[in-house]
Amino acid sequence: MDIPRTVRTALADRPVSGATCLEAGAGMGNTTAGLLADGASRVYAVTNDPEHATAVRERFDDGEGGWIDGEGEGEWTDGEGEGERFDSESGRTAVLEADLRSLPLETDSVEIITAHALFNLVGPPSLEAVAAELTRVADLGCHLVIDDYRPPPDDAAVRELFALENAAAELATGKSALTFYPEAVLERLFAGYGWEFDRKRILLDPVPWTASHIEAHATAALSMCSRLRPELREPLAAEVKRVATSIGEESTGTMYSVALRLPA
Repeated sequence: MDIPRTVRTALADRPVSGATCLEAGAGMGNTTAGLLADGASRVYAVTNDPEHATAVRERFDDGEGGWIDGEGEGEWTDGEGEGERFDSESGRTAVLEADLRSLPLETDSVEIITAHALFNLVGPPSLEAVAAELTRVADLGCHLVIDDYRPPPDDAAVRELFALENAAAELATGKSALTFYPEAVLERLFAGYGWEFDRKRILLDPVPWTASHIEAHATAALSMCSRLRPELREPLAAEVKRVATSIGEESTGTMYSVALRLPA
């Protein structure tokens, strides 16, 4: 199973084997794959994006059991509908389509939490709620691994593309699409909920923003532009296309990994 090097590096010093884990913001399930490869007993992959949830279920699906909608949403059962079971990888994975501010998990139920490239998608107004909810489900002694990007350097070309993506999102929804937090900001946030600093390492320096990354951000910006009035949409979309084309790809900035621990 293809697992990014950044994921392997971030998990390498964590006691994953036999642990109950939560991937907060599952994306395409890369960290879930890393946790399973390292021997996790159970992994809850949580995302609020229906397309991502479907993709992760398909990635780890073994064709047994099924997903219950309606009142049983979030629970896997066997073919008879009898009791909880876990999907694929020897029955170790459950994909939950849920808001990280209100997780369908028991209090004190998780031993390792990962947030890989999550917090750049969490706006400042939601930080406290997400931190509080992750802390609620964390058992005493839980490990929290946060992997994310520092704010891009002032001279980075991608910075202009991200600014355009944010401008389009704010005009369309009233919210920014991206916020890049220095690691110290997230360390202080979780310290307020009782977490203690364990270690920090650099995963990428510089970060390779490939052509596919640039295209993905340009596509996201153009999607927001499509929701605007023509007099706003057309010039903003044209600028997004111009900037994305001029960048092509770029290596700049830093991706870090911070590990925290909830005292036992």
